[in-house]
Amino acid sequence: MKSLQPKIQIENLMKIYGDNHRQVLRLFRQGQTKNFIREQTGHVIAIEDVSLTINQGELFVVMGLSGSGKSTLVRCINRLIHSTSGQVYIDSEDIIRVSERRMRELRRTKVAMVFQRFGLFPHKKVVENVEYGLKVRGVRKKQRQEKALATLEVVGLQQWANYYPRELSGGMQQRVGLARALATDAEILLMDEAFSALDPLIRREMQDELIRLQNEFHKTIVFISHDIQEALKLGDRVAVMKDGCIVQVATPEEMIARPANDYIKGFTRDVNRATIIKAGAIASPRTPLILGRDSIDSAISQIQEQNYEQMYVVDVDGKPVGFVTEKWLRNALEFGEGNLAKIMQINFPKVEVSVKLEEVFPLCDRGEAIAVVDQNGKFAGVVEQANIFASMAKW
Repeated sequence: MKSLQPKIQIENLMKIYGDNHRQVLRLFRQGQTKNFIREQTGHVIAIEDVSLTINQGELFVVMGLSGSGKSTLVRCINRLIHSTSGQVYIDSEDIIRVSERRMRELRRTKVAMVFQRFGLFPHKKVVENVEYGLKVRGVRKKQRQEKALATLEVVGLQQWANYYPRELSGGMQQRVGLARALATDAEILLMDEAFSALDPLIRREMQDELIRLQNEFHKTIVFISHDIQEALKLGDRVAVMKDGCIVQVATPEEMIARPANDYIKGFTRDVNRATIIKAGAIASPRTPLILGRDSIDSAISQIQEQNYEQMYVVDVDGKPVGFVTEKWLRNALEFGEGNLAKIMQINFPKVEVSVKLEEVFPLCDRGEAIAVVDQNGKFAGVVEQANIFASMAKW
């Protein structure tokens, strides 16, 4: 589950390409620009004083154009690239300072990587590719094969276990790469442009698959992308990089609603808002009726006082169980019916706060206010057509 417990902490990270790091750091701290430093020294600052905190169970996307430093940053997290200065903590352990032996252990047990070009061994069968990380760790053959097959089933490829990578499509090969990372039970997945080599349709399928797997396994994922639509679709939070710097870190909704500057505005201008905005962000708070407590008389008074066309009814746990209208309530009063349960409509549209607007649209055809519930199923408000139209204009 996502939490506010830091899993990865990056503090004042610098990566300089060149031999005279000390001179470059001195010039940088004197306030000289990167262009000036490059012209004077021939050195390139790829990562410029970056600080980030990525929480446990978070799908964190680092987005930027080519040359922005995003791939360099992710490789500093597992020390495939050695940073020049700063700290990278994984579970409070500074991986920049640990020995090579300890770093190899962390890569085998705690941090797995999924590459853009799949990184599969062409001479090994699919199941052998998936079990490779376990083999390196020293897991016995039978145990690692069982784990590999179980993981292939999770990504829908168990029937392809004995094929070679060349016999699979690009999307299937990427699933194998993802399965290999999952098979190690690593707590952290680093995914560097993992879907960018795929055709658009397959890419969307892989994005949906990643979201599904994340909802099931709750890994801490750092996902690198150059596609803002992909970044906003996948990320719990998104960091946008430019020229080695972090421009903005925000939730997708925050980035659309409150872009930090014109650079971010340019990225988000053409984004499909319906794939980003969640029902919870636009839900109108409503006071519901409570089954077993509110009478027909009190329900009529409340629906008139609040000027609602309909009111939802919740049980003692706060979960919606139906809705009523003023007309139904008055008819019930006329015929002497005093039980809300006997007159309420129990077939009603309902979505969770995390559902995207594109999934809400089809429910609007019924003309009823859509009940919005939190992760525990408790009533959180309603979404009506007016809310959706207003949000699309605003966001």
